[in-house]
Amino acid sequence: MTKSFTPNDLLRYIYQEMSEGENELFVQALHKDETLMQEYLGMLSTIEQLDQLILEPSEKVVKAILKRAKSTGLEKV
Repeated sequence: MTKSFTPNDLLRYIYQEMSEGENELFVQALHKDETLMQEYLGMLSTIEQLDQLILEPSEKVVKAILKRAKSTGLEKV
């Protein structure tokens, strides 16, 4: 019987959270199932893109926080 893998299993494989036995079964499934391989490659690509994101608050938000902190005396923390 062939085990079907879920998106959660894909993430567990990518982040090396599978047991050795599960890992072997997953690798075999990747080689046999083109759809699973495409989902795997898609997740790797997405993770890579997310890792490259640089998140910063807008200047407007920073100014609003500083203004609020100044009005409450918190800027000296």
